[in-house]
Amino acid sequence: MHYELTKVLWVTTALLAGGIVGASFGAVQNAALRRNQKLQQTGKLPGSWIMMPGSMRRVAFLMIALALVQLVCPLLFSNGVQWWVSAGVVCGYAYILVSQLRESLARNR
Repeated sequence: MHYELTKVLWVTTALLAGGIVGASFGAVQNAALRRNQKLQQTGKLPGSWIMMPGSMRRVAFLMIALALVQLVCPLLFSNGVQWWVSAGVVCGYAYILVSQLRESLARNR
């Protein structure tokens, strides 16, 4: 009984940690998208070849955030729990994308 409770606690913690990282990354990407849309509307976008300026830097920050989570909480990356962290990242980022999609669909109605 104690083992199952501990496992559920680790899985929940891993999902939450991954979700926070994924949602944070999604929020930063969303803010950058809105900023770039405003720049495009005003004609101040640096160049037509650049779709999302700074996106590589944001991806690098995502990798750094994941590395920090792995260094701070190494137990979240052992015994198969790392897949729950990954699932949390996907769910957190998907939540932001779905929210953005809903907002876009509501605007177009």
